[in-house]
Amino acid sequence: MKPNRWAALAAAALTALAVFTPPAAADPLVPQGFAPASTSWTGPSRGFVLGFSPCGKPGWCASLLSTTDGGKRWRRAGHPPISLPDNHNQVKLMVIDERDVFLSDGTRLLASHDGGGNWAEVRLAGVREPFYISKITEAGPRVFAMVTGFGSPSTTTLYAGITGTRLLLPVPGFTVTGSTTYGDIATSGGVQVSMGADYRVQKYWTSSDGLTFSTAPPPCPADSSASLSGVRRGHVLALCSGGPGTPQPGATVRRLWRAPKLGGHFTGTAQAPTLGINQSFSAASPTAATVAAEGGGTGFLHSTADGGTTWTTTVLSGRGVCLNDLDFPDERVGVVVDGLPDADGGSAVYRTTDGGRTWSELGFG
Repeated sequence: MKPNRWAALAAAALTALAVFTPPAAADPLVPQGFAPASTSWTGPSRGFVLGFSPCGKPGWCASLLSTTDGGKRWRRAGHPPISLPDNHNQVKLMVIDERDVFLSDGTRLLASHDGGGNWAEVRLAGVREPFYISKITEAGPRVFAMVTGFGSPSTTTLYAGITGTRLLLPVPGFTVTGSTTYGDIATSGGVQVSMGADYRVQKYWTSSDGLTFSTAPPPCPADSSASLSGVRRGHVLALCSGGPGTPQPGATVRRLWRAPKLGGHFTGTAQAPTLGINQSFSAASPTAATVAAEGGGTGFLHSTADGGTTWTTTVLSGRGVCLNDLDFPDERVGVVVDGLPDADGGSAVYRTTDGGRTWSELGFG
């Protein structure tokens, strides 16, 4: 996919993309033609990438790769039994630790408890199709999944179960209903759950252990939706955004809001850049955060280092499909996936080592 003229003109005034790093040293077990679909990191140097490579039938075969040196070298960690969806949903990877790993294509949820060697399906009790699993995570003894049903009306529900279970149940009271519903959950430094409907209703809960939740002041005004990040040195950051396509197509009104502690009162900052539709959000520190957005066939990474007062924008490739899995495992190192394996422009993983100011593409050989 090629960036349009508008995106090309905008790029001239924005921060340039860092020079690509040389290709990583390739383990001979890395499949030829490997294209990343999702990434999850447990530390600045320890990371995992789920990807697909061309094969016989069904046409694309999944592989799980791991690195212990920040992506310089990769080894194959397994062959998950999952296919690229025909509807171009992202196949989402979430690595909790060296043993617990989750995969989802939006409707199917798989779990491994031996580091990716063996997999079992995890079911959602009572869920009705069509639905989409937007988030999978774990906190304390519980696994959580945020699930949106696309019926009339739409319903977003939080599901949970004890780690190792093969059945997740709806969490009582954690449901919103409306024409459009959405939700997010973050578990770093404490558990946060945000849910909303129609840009009129906002609900927010916090927990220190993932078992007992308390209602708290929502991070965002009722006319916006919340994207959550983990607790950073005691501070809690959220991205508050209006409906996509405002104030014009390919744009989103957004602000960074911050609370001094988990469950505390949030206050907002100056408006962030509106370019692009939200794809991912993550904070590196109490003052540094990045928004991944896509618009006009181009990917953008909007970053702030001063709590949202000023922003810089990095223009990625013209893949222009989606930007997923934005995350900062520490205050300097972050990652994001650009594109999809079967998209026209393919896919790539980008990494930053300076808190989001510059980004370079990781190689897989």
